[in-house]
Amino acid sequence: MSALFINCSSEPKESPYNPEADSLKYEEEVHFRNVKQLTFGANNAEAYWGFEDTKLIFQSDNPEWGADCDQIYYMDATTPKDENFMPKMISTGNGRTTCSFFLPGDTTFVYGSTHLGNKECPAVPERGPNGAYVWPIYEDYDIFKANLEGEIIANLTPDSPGYDAEATLSPDGTKIVFTSMRTGDLELFIMNTDGSDVVQITDELGYDGGAFFSPDGTQLVFRSSRPKTPEEIEKYTSLLEQGLVEPTDMELYVVNVDGTGLRQVTDLGNANWAPYFHPSGEKILFASNHASERGFPFNLYMINVDGTGLKQVSFDPTFDSFPMFSYDGKKVVFASNRFNGGDRSTNVFIADWVD
Repeated sequence: MSALFINCSSEPKESPYNPEADSLKYEEEVHFRNVKQLTFGANNAEAYWGFEDTKLIFQSDNPEWGADCDQIYYMDATTPKDENFMPKMISTGNGRTTCSFFLPGDTTFVYGSTHLGNKECPAVPERGPNGAYVWPIYEDYDIFKANLEGEIIANLTPDSPGYDAEATLSPDGTKIVFTSMRTGDLELFIMNTDGSDVVQITDELGYDGGAFFSPDGTQLVFRSSRPKTPEEIEKYTSLLEQGLVEPTDMELYVVNVDGTGLRQVTDLGNANWAPYFHPSGEKILFASNHASERGFPFNLYMINVDGTGLKQVSFDPTFDSFPMFSYDGKKVVFASNRFNGGDRSTNVFIADWVD
């Protein structure tokens, strides 16, 4: 962040933007300005803004921070970071964690963790049939509420067997959307922030996950595999029985928060995922490798909610994903492999957003 210097004039003067100094963005990235790197090394991803736009909560497997596998950390988003930065772990340090999100006030948060089932990191699955990349659906995942000291306040899914994770908050902070296996398939559910009043939103075969609310809180955007042919259905269900999902063929959908009005937004092929509504509520920013022949690169794209107007936003040669706009709409956070020296590390970046 650039410092703000106040002099004796009636209005502070802003320094003119210098593209040459913006060394962490590519020339084609016209929607980004003042790109800043906040982590350095290992795998850092799913960084999401706090309600006051000053904190970021994220997951990392950085062994130098005490992580044997993904654990939850938070950091101040307003100050520069360097290679010596060490954020505070706010998960238990046991099991594997995923998908953390602040509650209003930014002093408590929700996240998924396997630690009740086993304090050890669960095994990472081998690739699926024909060497396909697979995601594990660990049945020990539950959703917890905790404070910034890492103290668990509540288990929000204590009575649900199997996978419960991928929790995010509504803009007013009163509802949680999450993915659960409680019906035998991976469906979306909404509940109150104390875990009460659970309502099922989706009910079609396929992995429905990674959901986020629209800015007005009336809709959800999510990724889904939705197998249709007998062969696709057999493949999906057989993998699910093994606790696996193959995320190589996913499209984006939008649905009302009462479960009505389901509609498909993308039909691009390959993996379209990590969607987030533009502050206007009329567009969606998401990650995709639909233009890739080898599975990568993944880049950020923007599309209208009616599926028109597809536009590429980021241009890294390897990986950009997990975008989230700040609540004031002025900034975007994302995870990227950009400028990592070829060491495969994924890091957290923030940028000013330019419409």
